[in-house]
Amino acid sequence: MHLAEAGPSTSGRRAGTPAAPDEAPAQWHRVLTLLACISLFIGTRQVWVQAASLRPVVAAVISLCYAGILTTGMLTLVVRRGRALARLDLGVLVIAVTLTLCAWVMNHGGTDEAVLTMQAAREFIAGRPVYEQPWPWLFGHGIALTPTMSGGYDFTYGYPPLCLLLTAALLWIGGTGAAAATLVSTVALLAGTVVLWWLLPAQWRSAATLVCLGFGLVPSYARYGYPAVVALALLIPVVVRWPRMGGGGWTDWGRAACLGAACAAQQLPWFLTPFLLAGVYALRRGERGPRPAAVAVGRIGAVAAGTWLLINAFFVVSEPRSWLSGIMLPLTQGAVIHGQGLVGASLYYTDGSGRLAWYSHASTLLAAVLLALLVLFMRRLGPAATVLPWCTFFLATRSQDGYYLLMTPLWLAAAVTAPPSAFASAWQPRLPFGAHRRRAARVGVVALLLALPLSAAAYAVTGAPPLRMEVLAVRRGTGTVTGLTLRVTNTGGTAMRPHFTVTTNQGMNRYWSVKAGPASVPAHGSARYELLPPDGRFKLPEPGVRIRLRAFSASPETLSSTDVRLQPKR
Repeated sequence: MHLAEAGPSTSGRRAGTPAAPDEAPAQWHRVLTLLACISLFIGTRQVWVQAASLRPVVAAVISLCYAGILTTGMLTLVVRRGRALARLDLGVLVIAVTLTLCAWVMNHGGTDEAVLTMQAAREFIAGRPVYEQPWPWLFGHGIALTPTMSGGYDFTYGYPPLCLLLTAALLWIGGTGAAAATLVSTVALLAGTVVLWWLLPAQWRSAATLVCLGFGLVPSYARYGYPAVVALALLIPVVVRWPRMGGGGWTDWGRAACLGAACAAQQLPWFLTPFLLAGVYALRRGERGPRPAAVAVGRIGAVAAGTWLLINAFFVVSEPRSWLSGIMLPLTQGAVIHGQGLVGASLYYTDGSGRLAWYSHASTLLAAVLLALLVLFMRRLGPAATVLPWCTFFLATRSQDGYYLLMTPLWLAAAVTAPPSAFASAWQPRLPFGAHRRRAARVGVVALLLALPLSAAAYAVTGAPPLRMEVLAVRRGTGTVTGLTLRVTNTGGTAMRPHFTVTTNQGMNRYWSVKAGPASVPAHGSARYELLPPDGRFKLPEPGVRIRLRAFSASPETLSSTDVRLQPKR
């Protein structure tokens, strides 16, 4: 069992080695179980407060869970046998599952992803097309919009069809909002958690509860109805002990089928798949040679592709062009930049950039570079193969943290079951240098490859905003703004079609309408615009909050921003 590096040892045993049933458990095992208990407190009070007013029975169940957490926490520190602590690990899992279900009962309305999945399921049941069908009436009233660089919004379903098919099977449950869609993702998360808990070595099982259901992070995305949660659940059996893939047997078929199904649920597994296949090839080539390794990878790829195609088959036949456009939508929709990654430099710390497309170029280059580095240094980077793909999103135009944290259970699965020792014999190309120069050559190769995406990212960040905007007049009501007049000067050599919005936080508000002004500003020209807020008035924030006027354009992709400074109203 490859777990010796995973933690400190106690009582003369190596960490990670399962304790005998009658042997005293390792102290780090007690601490891990205790941390899992503590993580269940987070967010539970809010659900209890909500349930106490609306669903007293749910509130009573949550109160029993509080008692269970306290009792388990106490017993974790006093039990003397490994078997007893293993039972407490199971108790923590049961409490976590119960709390997750209670939270779903109280909050299952979902967000934009859930309502789109629900509508797609209804259209599928009715025999109508699903992809490239705009459903604008679903949005507003708390359901977020996805603005695009072209001045519009994306109202269509843009995911592979597995989640809508599963949701269609549960439409009979009724309920408010997107109950069926959020139930699919919540049940998938619970199932994935149980699978991970079962597959991990006994001493690490509470870590599965901690990462999957603790802290309230991943369960909240499940209640929002994110298809990525279903993809996560399907990837768990793939990633646990993934260095064994390609060895043959029914487990290979099962892992490959789960990988294909995950890719049919959401697009994030598309980014992980090349890294896993590269790792499998290197591991099997190190054992058997290049041809058997290629056969093993080909077998996994064929089964995964067949599973993916089987799930997509109906839509491939019934609406091939719109289906392909729909599943590629997150890559082609041209959504406005957003997230906690490098794009924040252009959003919050400068006045924009005329080179936003280079964020995408940098992200693509980084993905290719990280895959190349994994192949070149498999023995060193192999344990991080499940983390490397998500690093690329830090440079992307859409770099929200959900892309990272939703897949963190996979990090745990790899850390416990795919340690560095599993890659000791992996094949990796030999650099054409002597032994005395090989270390310097490796550093040079890494620096050269990373220079490509970093240069592209620097080029995006340092781009100047093409539009210079001057606010000439602000029409105000009581605590509101009812219109803006501004002069826009195009400093670039290309005509620009600006689309304006005003923001006071990290998100993007709806676009303002142009009451007067041209559709485009000519190169090196100026234009005067009168803008109206989307609801006729824009509510002013508290004093001291920064108000930003932003102008997006789609061709080329640019952002120009300026502060709106308000004079005290007399």
